[in-house]
Amino acid sequence: MLVRNLSRALWKTLRVEKRCFASEPVKPQPESSDNVEPVQAEYLDKDICLLVDEKDNFIGTATKRECHKVGPDGNVLLHRAFSVFLFNKRGDMLLQRRASQKVTYPDYYTNACCSHPLYIDDKPEEVITAARRRLNYELGIPLDQMDPELFTYMTRVHYHDPGDGVWGEHEIDHILFFQADVKVKPNSDEISEYCFVPKNEFNAFLPTLEGPLTPWFNMIRRHRLKLWWDNLHRLKELTEADKIHKFSSSNDK
Repeated sequence: MLVRNLSRALWKTLRVEKRCFASEPVKPQPESSDNVEPVQAEYLDKDICLLVDEKDNFIGTATKRECHKVGPDGNVLLHRAFSVFLFNKRGDMLLQRRASQKVTYPDYYTNACCSHPLYIDDKPEEVITAARRRLNYELGIPLDQMDPELFTYMTRVHYHDPGDGVWGEHEIDHILFFQADVKVKPNSDEISEYCFVPKNEFNAFLPTLEGPLTPWFNMIRRHRLKLWWDNLHRLKELTEADKIHKFSSSNDK
């Protein structure tokens, strides 16, 4: 009970930190015809994602909207993604809550940054380049604090999740670990809350959250997170660069 109460106190304290560091609230705007807020709708049609086959070979492109719409048969286009797990020098992990206006998994809790490499200048964007771009956009981390060499590529995860039946995911997700003390100033269009969670409080902290976990974060939590978190000092020995793990979100609720 003591640990649980401490965890609640930690989150409440860091909610105050979140309000201090978040960008200015976005003024309310009329929603678009498909009930997607304008800021999110812009990127649905502007961002060009990378379609891949089951071996993660690049086979074409589609808009972010096309890559997340659930078809009549429940399928979603398979595309490339990445997920960054961010730790400070003490080894605490950044946990964030997705903004309520997000198209996919609004108000879900997840790891630091989850997004997509894009098709830019007639070629596929490198995953670490995309990760730095999105960490800067979503969390406000200055680019000069994110040396590409500090990122460790752990493995890939192939998963499919139908989401809310309208918007879902079907990705080969490149998992990246990044450890550094960085400045964080979240973009309120993307993130509503964040905190750094100590490893020894993580399991007790999860039941105190006020929403579910994203499917990709939950899969990593169940299958790999403890091993990797326990070994931040020797991650390169644990990488599985050539593997693509296939996890079912239905088994990870």
